[in-house]
Amino acid sequence: MTNPRSTALPDAATLDQRFPAVAPERWTLDPGCTFLNHGSFGATPRSVLERQQDLRAEMERNPLRFLLDAAPPLIERSRGVVAGLIGADPSDVVFVRNATAGVNAVLRSLHFEPGDEVLYLSHAYNACANVVRFVAERWGAKAVEVELPWPIDDPAQATEAVLSAVTGRTKLAMLDHVTSVSGLVLPIADMVAGLKARGVETLVDAAHAPGMLPIDMQQIGAAYYTANCHKWLCAPKTAAFLYVRPDMQDGIEPELISHGSNHYGKGKGDLQMRFHWLGTSDPTPVICIADAVAVLESLLPGGLDALMHRNHAMAVGLRRVVCDAWGIQPPCPESMLGSMATLPLFVGRPRWDDSDAAEKQNALMHRVQQSLRVEVPIVDIALGGGGPVVIHTRFSCQAYNHGAQVLPFIEAFADVVDPTVFDGPARG
Repeated sequence: MTNPRSTALPDAATLDQRFPAVAPERWTLDPGCTFLNHGSFGATPRSVLERQQDLRAEMERNPLRFLLDAAPPLIERSRGVVAGLIGADPSDVVFVRNATAGVNAVLRSLHFEPGDEVLYLSHAYNACANVVRFVAERWGAKAVEVELPWPIDDPAQATEAVLSAVTGRTKLAMLDHVTSVSGLVLPIADMVAGLKARGVETLVDAAHAPGMLPIDMQQIGAAYYTANCHKWLCAPKTAAFLYVRPDMQDGIEPELISHGSNHYGKGKGDLQMRFHWLGTSDPTPVICIADAVAVLESLLPGGLDALMHRNHAMAVGLRRVVCDAWGIQPPCPESMLGSMATLPLFVGRPRWDDSDAAEKQNALMHRVQQSLRVEVPIVDIALGGGGPVVIHTRFSCQAYNHGAQVLPFIEAFADVVDPTVFDGPARG
């Protein structure tokens, strides 16, 4: 049964009282835009950008001394911060440009036999799914897409979907901790444990997880775990990490083979050495991870844990307001939300299809982003069980967002929402 549309929305003052912004002046976002798209590329606090600029100026005054002497201990500081956030030993954490680079490093280092199977999720980030398909084709292996239920009623459905796809030829599974387009927080520890019991190791694409969720690598148990620091940890762009479980480190090489692969002629280096110097690059984004985390820790009493709780509560609360206003069913339970919420708009087809729905989607994106100045992604997700593609939108909640920003979001899409897309029992 379709939800009736609400006759009255909470007013702006009420929404802002429930969900006030936290130190929005510390970011440099355009005040003329309703920016609800932190999940796509993150946003970096002003003081961190200034710190990065100072570091770059120092580097340019004497590049050799900065890169050889000043930068290494600052990088180690950030490594320690990241390791502390994920419950890992610093020696098991290396830095990469982004989570896609981490996925490349792992998958392109592994050996497969013809007929081996590599699992990936139907909600996988397209770039990472492409890596799975590329590597499988190169080895004569098989890339197996596991269909996640959508809409979904219980996290156990996701675990069951993954485990039921395992065969005697399954060698590796690439899973998402938080899916990108659908924003689902998956029961990653249960999935990893279930796969491990079946003899299958796991690579976790956790691009959205640090700064959104508590992470404990010992509890998760994955062989490989890669994530961005420029999203929910608010570091500058091209700051990310790869964790490799100690027993799986042999043979894992970075996406760029460089000096560390033979330890500058002294023999094969360990994981840290192999990822240490990948040609000349700007180390300031990685150095500034520690500074970005320090900013987030300072925003609320209770530090980053309190901020993550606040952002989650805001996503849950504002999703209820939107669903009520649009008269729609939420596509997943609140327990599977992090700091993002993805909602259905209308049945369509993928945006690369020359159909009326594709044209409608593109026109909608232009109107929302350019004319109405509401910044959110508009994405395609296929319904589970071979159902149609549905056009969705997604909003994010970070410290600088406030409750009243949901009102222009609601208004921007109100005329295109089809409340029958998820007609059925309520979720949430």
